[in-house]
Formats: sequence, structure tokens, C-alpha cells
Amino acid sequence: MIYLYSVFSFSGLVILLSAGLMIAERFLVNYGICKLDINAGERPLEVKGGQTLLSCLYANEIFIPSACGGKGSCGHCKITVISGGGPVLPTETPFLSRKEIRSGVRLACQVKVREDIYVRIPEDFLNVRLFSSTVTSTRGLTYDIKEVRVKLNDPPEISQRPGQYVQIQAPSPEGPVFRAYSISSAVYEYNEVEVVVRLIPGGVGSTYVHNLQVNDEVTFTGPYGEFHLNEDPSVEIVCVGGGAGMAPMKNIIYSLYDRWPDRSCWLFFGCRTTKDIFYLEQFKELEKKHHNFHVIYALSDKLEPDEKWDGETGFIHLSVDKHLEQGVPRQAFLCGPPLMIEAVTRVLEEKGLQPEDIFYDEF
Repeated sequence: MIYLYSVFSFSGLVILLSAGLMIAERFLVNYGICKLDINAGERPLEVKGGQTLLSCLYANEIFIPSACGGKGSCGHCKITVISGGGPVLPTETPFLSRKEIRSGVRLACQVKVREDIYVRIPEDFLNVRLFSSTVTSTRGLTYDIKEVRVKLNDPPEISQRPGQYVQIQAPSPEGPVFRAYSISSAVYEYNEVEVVVRLIPGGVGSTYVHNLQVNDEVTFTGPYGEFHLNEDPSVEIVCVGGGAGMAPMKNIIYSLYDRWPDRSCWLFFGCRTTKDIFYLEQFKELEKKHHNFHVIYALSDKLEPDEKWDGETGFIHLSVDKHLEQGVPRQAFLCGPPLMIEAVTRVLEEKGLQPEDIFYDEF
């Protein structure tokens, strides 16, 4: 009992000291105005010292991806700090590879601006905007997946690449947070953005999106994402998804056939049961219009006696292996759970795809 009392006392003392140091730094230490230099003078800023780098960037409308609200738990806010960022913190190392650490990559939410700081930020991030929008429609696609479409107010248009995502601002007990959702609307829909969101029990972002009603106001930033569609129409496109991983696939496919009506494309979509199927009829109609578009849905769970299904069964990577020929020039886009991504990637590499031709988004 005495031992436990000592441990609790020591832990309490450490917590109090840590809190005291944080309060002291916030109110007693004055770092003054610091220079924040972005991309070697491309965007010079003056910011108040003592804030996190992420906060400074957001205050100047430079929106770096951050799904956790700056708590250091998502690892998305990576930028390169040339100098002035101090040593890499233990809170950062779980999210950084050795190569990234050697290259100066840091988590912007964990770097404090205490002196002049020089950073390098990808040009895509400098083009990200803050959008205000209004919900125009909501639609339940399955028992736990909802489609929400918004009309853009300010700015009134968005420029995106196929497969990119936005970060929707959602309320939480600790203040506004941002959550990432892929854009399901095509690139030619400049005035609207559509997302397909699965409800996660207790999820702040998905609960907010699922409760949106027509005429509600929605704030988001974007577009983000590293998907780059090959511009060569002779390169076949392979899209593989599962669940809410349909969103970027829908975007890519409709954008693709708006520009290249005869381009070859495969859509493989994995569902557990018939209750998880959505957009199938819509894609079958598109398949009739474009003879080089192929749609394959597969169910992984055993069929119930009352379920009617004449399509494929088994895990979706088996369908990919069954239908794709060896050695065809291809580019692939995958979105779904890690195990699916891993299995499909193995199949695609066996078919001759190089790692740089496979883009994926795990969730």
C-alpha cells in the first residue's frame, strides 16, 4: 500500500510539474515575433513565437492535413523543416521513418516556433483553400453508409484531381476538429462536392456527417491527396475498393470517362453481404455506355438462404487475380482496409505493376 501511495504521489508530482512548465512557457516566456520562411522566400511570414507551427500555418490560411486537430496522434501534418525547429520529439518518432528524420521531416503540430524557422511545404498544400458550403442532398446508400452533397459558397468553385480528399470541420467537446473524406464527385463538378461516409460508432466526424440535413452549412478544407491519374489513354486503370473506399473510385471513373470515353478501366468492389452493395446498378449503366469499362462486385461472406446474388464470391483480390491479364500497362488505385490493400497489391505486382504505379489509401 505504501509503495502504491508513493507511485501515485510521484506520478501526480510529475503531472503537476509538467502542467506548471507548460503554463509558465505560455504566460511567462516571450519569444517575440519570429520569421516563418516558406519555400526559400516564396511565402515569408511574421508570426508570434510560442505557438505550434501547425497553428501558425492555419492562422495564415495554409492548411496542412491534420485529422487529429494537432494532438500528434494522426501523423498527417508532415512538412520539411530546414532549420529552427529544434530536435525531433519523442511524440514525432512513431510517425517518421529514419529517412524522413534525416531529411528534416517533422510533424507541424509538434514543432514550437521559438525562433526564426525555415520550412519547405509541397505546392499542393499552398493551393489548399478553406471552403464554406451548403448541403443540397443526403442519401442513405446502405445501413451505415451515407452520401452527402454540398454546394460551394465561398469560394464558389474547387479544382481537384481524381482521387483527392477534403477535410470536413466537425464540432467536438474539445472544439472543432477536421476529418478526412475522399471526394466522390467527378472533377468536372466544379461547384459541388460529394462525399461517401461510413458511420463509425462514436466517431466525431462520421456522426456529424450522418446527421447533416439539407441547407446545413458545412466548412471544409481541400483538396488534398497524392493520387495522380496517368494521362496516357493507352494505360489501363484498375480501381479496387471496399465499403466507403468507393468514394475515390467513383470520382476517378466518372472523371476518366468524361475525358476518355474509350479508355480501359476495371472496377473491383468488395462487399461482405448483399446489404453492403451500393452504386452497382449505376455502374452497370455506365458499363453499357463504355465498352472498355468492366464492373466486378464480389461478396466475401457466406450467402444467407434468403439472399439472391448471381455475381462473384470470395475476397476481392481473388477477382482481381482472376480477371486481369499479365503484362498489360496499368495504373491502380486502391482504397479500403489494410489487409485488402496488402492482398491486392501482391496480386497487382504479380501481374507486372511497379510500386510507383499503385496508389492506395488505407482506412
